[in-house]
Amino acid sequence: MARIGRVSGDLKVLGACPLDCPDTCSWVVTVKDGVATSMRGNPEHPFTRGALCVKVNRYLEHVSAPDRILYPMRRVGAKGEGRFERITWEAAFDEIAARLRAIVAEYGGEAIWPYQGTGTLGYIQGEMGMAGWRFWNVMGASRHDLNICARSGNEGLKLTNGTSAGMDPETFALSRLILLWGTNTLTTGHHLWKFVQEARTAGAYVVAIDPIRTRTADQADEHLPIRPGTDAALALGLLHVVLEEGAEDRDYLENHTHGWDEFRAEILKYPPVRVAEITGLPEESIRALGRRLATTRPTGIRTTMGIQRHDGGGTALRTIACIPGVTGDWRRPGGGVCYSTADHMPIYPDARFDLLEKPVRKLTMTRLAEGLADTEAPVKCLWVYAANPLGSTPDQSRIRRGLAREDLFTVVMEQFPTDTVDYADIVLPATTQIEHADLHGGYGHMYLVWNEPAVPPPGECLSTTETFRRLARHMGMTEPALFDSDLELAEQLLGSGDPALAGVTLDRLRKEGWVRLAVPTPYVPFTEGFPTPTGRLEFVSERAADMGLPRVAGYVPPMTSRVTSREYPLMLVTPASHTFLNTIFANNPELRRRAKGPRVLVSEPDATARGLADGQWARVFNAHGEFTAEVEVSDRVRPGVVATFKGHWAKLSPGGTNVNAVVEERDTDLGPGVPFHDNFVQISPV
Repeated sequence: MARIGRVSGDLKVLGACPLDCPDTCSWVVTVKDGVATSMRGNPEHPFTRGALCVKVNRYLEHVSAPDRILYPMRRVGAKGEGRFERITWEAAFDEIAARLRAIVAEYGGEAIWPYQGTGTLGYIQGEMGMAGWRFWNVMGASRHDLNICARSGNEGLKLTNGTSAGMDPETFALSRLILLWGTNTLTTGHHLWKFVQEARTAGAYVVAIDPIRTRTADQADEHLPIRPGTDAALALGLLHVVLEEGAEDRDYLENHTHGWDEFRAEILKYPPVRVAEITGLPEESIRALGRRLATTRPTGIRTTMGIQRHDGGGTALRTIACIPGVTGDWRRPGGGVCYSTADHMPIYPDARFDLLEKPVRKLTMTRLAEGLADTEAPVKCLWVYAANPLGSTPDQSRIRRGLAREDLFTVVMEQFPTDTVDYADIVLPATTQIEHADLHGGYGHMYLVWNEPAVPPPGECLSTTETFRRLARHMGMTEPALFDSDLELAEQLLGSGDPALAGVTLDRLRKEGWVRLAVPTPYVPFTEGFPTPTGRLEFVSERAADMGLPRVAGYVPPMTSRVTSREYPLMLVTPASHTFLNTIFANNPELRRRAKGPRVLVSEPDATARGLADGQWARVFNAHGEFTAEVEVSDRVRPGVVATFKGHWAKLSPGGTNVNAVVEERDTDLGPGVPFHDNFVQISPV
């Protein structure tokens, strides 16, 4: 097991952070007399390097909090009141089994929506491994499309590169120009900063491209406060300057790319003067960065999920991925684009879709309000796990109405009494990461990490896998695959035979805690070609044309650029909080204190025009809903743009709503994704 011996009678247990963050830290839990007494980042892990973030530093406090759910519960009040009585697991399973059988008999299995989220990214317990899906396929339940996080960007990158995988983040230490594009590294993946700093020590220049002057922008050499959603136009404008300088890598273009002539013609439509009008950036700033891009090798581009949360989000990543194809940076360590390393992980979960008796419909995560309102093919059971959709998903008011339906049987597997738990019929207590086994692969590094349980579960908490094993047994199911143990599941996951898993065994992972994939160091992707139909980087994609998209990578404007709203004139972006991770930790008193409650950043001209003062409470609203936030008059946002940080629980916020009350339920250009950052609002004093 991943236990590294005793020090003065204390047991050290190796584990992994399960949360929705690219860093997937390796950690060390100290256990004394069966109690976890401390946790720290694993100093031996090459990416974690001994440090955890401000959120996870309080993880042991989090898991032992007084509001932890420890026992199964049944609703005794009205939906939304959050009043429950304790029941036994046997009673919970009896009621669940009876309700599921009745729903399947009357409406069919597709009336069940298993709603899984990103509360844990584990390959055994979490969404990366599609935990629980063998059970749901035996039931014939609808298929859940988990699209809320990275989908648009993934699909855009695949049109250019054939995969969303790219640079090994550690090679940023070798970059000489680093573009932190739409990513707040010091808040949403701070371990990368060590490699950025190594590069700066060697002379690298760091540019933050972001609508907000974030913590990261404060530390960069330059900040470009781009208008939200116009990133693809900036990419084309920078490449226009590269062409003006005659700095395109002609050898790379000829031998490793497809469709250059057509893409070159597209670039020429975006001279810096036009791009300045689109992006709101000074023309000279665009030209200056374009000249840096033309002359600095290697250039590494780090971009993460926030950049693709607008109507043209998938196209933005598709076009940004073209930059190293023009400059030839893909051939160099420290060059290219890094969005996610998840596709480097050769782990292929077997959700056993062969257990379905017939094909079933797909229900999209970010269309929950629509799905719950469907009367022709109604959802009669919503089973929520590792998710808090009422706090995290667009169109909050309509979701609330859907969850309040008396004919909707809702089961929530949870650790804490979230907004969504208040609407449950049955609540099942879930384990936390220090209480169960799991396997993780970071989407921001090249390591597999094992999590060994450090302590027994408190109360009657069960892991996701154990809950479904026991429920399947209770319902009399006999399919053997439903009862595989966690270690058996891990062995299956590691058994793909992919060369990148050479030397990676479960025994080794449990002993060492983490193993790097069997790839070279430094790792340069695509040296053997791109996994596209042509085997080359594709500036022009026939697959895109088949999808009804432009054949040539380009620019799709956000809704806030296409439409002028006089009633709701402010563009709202909703970045990640420094203290919460999605809605996780938003019930922690100390982290709530540090977050200072819901805030909305407003420029001085916009505040003055609306009679808003710093520290004043205001109503942020549009046609979809409203939330209340404290005004922070700030130069961190440009006029016409306002920002508020996601993650606050609605029921702990003034007015009982959070920012998702004003986010429209609609799709981006690819994926589909969700346009959290492509939104119009108005603000007025309370």
